[in-house]
Amino acid sequence: MSNSFKTLGFAPQLEKLIEANGFTSPTPIQMKAIPLVRQGYDLLAAAQTGTGKTAAFVLPMLQKMIEEPTLYQKRVPRVLVLTPTRELAAQVGETILSLGKDLGVRSAVVFGGVGINPQKAAIAKGLDFLVATPGRLLDLMNQGFAGLSKTHILILDEADRMLDMGFIDDIKYVLSKLPKSRQTLLFSATMPTEIQSLSEKYMKEPEIVSVSEDILVLPNTEQLYIPIGRRNKIWALCRILEANKPKTIVFAQTKFIVDMIEKRLKSYGYPVAAIHGDLSQSKRERVLKDFRSGKTNILIATDVAARGLDIEGVTMVVNYDIPDSPETYVHRIGRTGRAGKEGRAITFVSADEMHLLEAVEAFTESKIPEFEVPTSGKVKANVHEVLDFDEMADIFGMVKIEISTGGSAGTNTAEILELLTRKAKVSEMMIGKIEVGTKTTVAEIHKSVAMRTMRTLNQLNFKGKRLGARPYKE
Repeated sequence: MSNSFKTLGFAPQLEKLIEANGFTSPTPIQMKAIPLVRQGYDLLAAAQTGTGKTAAFVLPMLQKMIEEPTLYQKRVPRVLVLTPTRELAAQVGETILSLGKDLGVRSAVVFGGVGINPQKAAIAKGLDFLVATPGRLLDLMNQGFAGLSKTHILILDEADRMLDMGFIDDIKYVLSKLPKSRQTLLFSATMPTEIQSLSEKYMKEPEIVSVSEDILVLPNTEQLYIPIGRRNKIWALCRILEANKPKTIVFAQTKFIVDMIEKRLKSYGYPVAAIHGDLSQSKRERVLKDFRSGKTNILIATDVAARGLDIEGVTMVVNYDIPDSPETYVHRIGRTGRAGKEGRAITFVSADEMHLLEAVEAFTESKIPEFEVPTSGKVKANVHEVLDFDEMADIFGMVKIEISTGGSAGTNTAEILELLTRKAKVSEMMIGKIEVGTKTTVAEIHKSVAMRTMRTLNQLNFKGKRLGARPYKE
């Protein structure tokens, strides 16, 4: 048990459970929030998924059960946790079960998309904690279940996302049914005016705590970038996965790219699954269950689908596509490097995306070093690095090729131009600067004809020797 956790004053039996769950030291949000929650203050906390916020409210709730056992003897929901998504509700429920083990805690998780009768039965057995999504909670309340008259603690988790999803009226209805003497804890990644209005109307002089996510995650996450073009991203990804064999989340910008990556990696034999907004709820739950259990160790995801995911043991994040906003970047890499454990974040950056990398570096106030694609070890996939002229081209679409003849062979600019136009059949409009060196010549060719030009030149004899042509490396 870390000395830092001991300073929070938990009961010995709870300290043992904290240690058994692998918690080494409190995160910043836990250090700030737990003492205030234990003292009974309402709390307005700016914290995102991955900051340790779930334990920041679960641990003091469990401590209250130990300190005030008579409040929980009637087995009515004393603590209500509202979350925006089913996945987040399930994750909160799992945290309660794992931390509340051996404390006699009873809890239930209720959400839509599944049968309501088993959820009614779970509530009827008696609860201490009720974790719910707003829609299903209202269904249960309207049918005479889930009475909240004895609920003395309300936790709104990811409140800003609940508002984005249109749950504001549902939340207000639930608030109207709770005792006015309750304690209210509101956690939100951002603090829009709607959140401020809710706090002013429904909370009692809340304490305000804020944890900057970039400060939290960066010390434990090694950040790297690979300069690479679109055509070689799959090759680089396979090399990285084979070299490290990590538990990885790969982020892509669109559902189409997510599905493409999943299909390619599956064809190469990697244990991979994908998650995005088009999947059914049952499929999403199965994908997440397999990833958590280790049945699959590579998850391909869009940002929308990954919002709110709280999965332990993710050792690496790969940004297959660098995001447009630095905030999204920080949110992505927050999937790894948690709870004091080390993680790695690798970002693929093409030549025309370097400004996005610079924006991330400015936002996080850190320099992200360049990283080379691993070359050691065999890649099980039959995938190889290819020439990517899009990546090599300048802003005008021109690439440089090196031709194996130069001034020492008596070659001049006019002869190279004739080779390109007459033999390789390249329009002069597609040809740029030609520089004849001593042994080789460097010519600028438009990327659209570069591959064809090199293939043709490599088949020609010139001045009694077979020509060679390849991309020029400065």
